[in-house]
Amino acid sequence: MTKMNKYTEKIKENTVIPLSFYEQFDVKKGLRDVNGKGVLAGLTNISAIHSFDENGEPMPGVLEYRAFNIKDITANIKSENRFGFEEITYLLLFGELPTAEELATFTQELAEKRALPQDFVRDIILKSTSSDIMNSISRSILSLATLDPKSSNLSLENVLNQSLSLIANFPLLAIYAYHAYNHYENGESLYIHYPDPSLTTAENILRLLRPDKKFSDIEAKVLDLALILHMEHGGGNNSTFTTHVVTSSGTDTYASVVASLSSLKGAKHGGANIKVSQMLDDISENVSNHADEAEISDYLRKILHKDAFDKKGLIYGMGHAIYSVSDPRAEVLKSYVKELAEEKGLHDDYQFYKKIERLAPEVIAQERNIYKGVSANVDFYSGFVYQMLGLPEALYTPLFAIARIVGWSAHRMEEMLNMNKIIRPAYESVLATKKYVKIEDRK
Repeated sequence: MTKMNKYTEKIKENTVIPLSFYEQFDVKKGLRDVNGKGVLAGLTNISAIHSFDENGEPMPGVLEYRAFNIKDITANIKSENRFGFEEITYLLLFGELPTAEELATFTQELAEKRALPQDFVRDIILKSTSSDIMNSISRSILSLATLDPKSSNLSLENVLNQSLSLIANFPLLAIYAYHAYNHYENGESLYIHYPDPSLTTAENILRLLRPDKKFSDIEAKVLDLALILHMEHGGGNNSTFTTHVVTSSGTDTYASVVASLSSLKGAKHGGANIKVSQMLDDISENVSNHADEAEISDYLRKILHKDAFDKKGLIYGMGHAIYSVSDPRAEVLKSYVKELAEEKGLHDDYQFYKKIERLAPEVIAQERNIYKGVSANVDFYSGFVYQMLGLPEALYTPLFAIARIVGWSAHRMEEMLNMNKIIRPAYESVLATKKYVKIEDRK
């Protein structure tokens, strides 16, 4: 046994807590009860999630931004054939829908802030590259803090100004970091495009990413929709709860955002869409006949039994901590996926995804003792969308962050305005008190 193995065995021996203790002290693991419902830890007026009706029965999932149903929001944006990220950013931050004049002014405000300090790309982003783009973004944010003379100013006006700057510049931080890594580590050509102030956030992402700066209207609008669907998801998701916890300590905006980023990058949170994409590629390669539903189901069983794919026993993109009947974000995104797949000539791939979406819940129900229904979540189709847009996997989770920074910003200001106590829950010690033993008497 190596020295490190010996140490890790000691950690396990003295750290693992028996499951019976959680039952004894009525502690909810993951702050969720046996039905998956989160323990109430706060109040919010930014967004709401509904998955059970007034009688406690499972119902099709509903997501509301500032009391507006996300399906109504996206349906209206689509019917008017326009972009919506900037409008819904305004809604989440300020609590009301903007007038045409207010939206124009706000969009211009974001465009003006979409610029990094002079030489920042050269001195910060290009000089220290990493394959982990989320870590690169975090480093850049902390570097921006050192350049902000008001970094620790906690006035609402200053925090809002900082939040708007970060919302505007997240696409630049992510995409420039990706290009830098690709250039220095993979030998690819380096190109740093400036954003176009006349373009929307979604359009600028594609412009910044592609060598020729070109993209189609449907590509940009599907990306815009994906960003809207990922902007916010209740105060209880891990990264947003992190925002509340860290904000309550009185820390600055930059530190708060980096803490939330660190939460989001976890595979159990923002990294799930990468796993879906990789899993579908694996299924496609190992199922010889994509029309044979029995063969597909058999392979899904192998995944559940830890005999295939990453051997974790999970069918990624299926199920959600809150939703059971359906995830409204997945339903909205799916309607756009078909349109984009047709444009890209990927009709067969889309049909394959639909088969997995239908068969996976059946297999899970047969093989697992589950307490609620299982349906496709937003990650199931977002990975496919990013694939069709030609986005690199390294940017899948950063794209989530580019959207979710809006929700984090709204929740940070909500915490500042409504709470005056540091969040400090209790943990019960399960050890009996011990008497200190002198070193010469230890065995």
